[in-house]
Amino acid sequence: MTRYISADGKWTEKEVKDRLLKEIAQYQNHGVQYCPIFEAKQNVFIGCCGLRPYDLENGVYEFGCHLVRSMWGKGYASEAAMAMIDYACKDIKANKLFAGHHPQNSASRKLLERLGFQYTHDEYYPPTGLHHPSYELKQPPAQ
Repeated sequence: MTRYISADGKWTEKEVKDRLLKEIAQYQNHGVQYCPIFEAKQNVFIGCCGLRPYDLENGVYEFGCHLVRSMWGKGYASEAAMAMIDYACKDIKANKLFAGHHPQNSASRKLLERLGFQYTHDEYYPPTGLHHPSYELKQPPAQ
């Protein structure tokens, strides 16, 4: 899952623990986090999807979805993303969502565009050391 979200594509055990603690704190402080996703029929872990604070003064949250490689291209990211966007709009009343993707991850670009996100700029992402294409969603997609 970390192929496109860290410079070398791997996380150490300490980085995983630190990330988990960060997610717990974000939920406690802001009511949002990345949640695990499981395939329903076989109850197999397939990734995570969620929100994190981005610009709370303006009601902007960062959206992300990360799947294990064996689950790419099966529609799980779209399904999880639409549920998370619905939650962001209806439950936390987000004014806007922000999202970015690794410059080499064209599947994420296509997903964001299908969901209605619009490209705004490239933004430096320290974990990869790269500028990632960045997007905003002002209106949720029609369902």
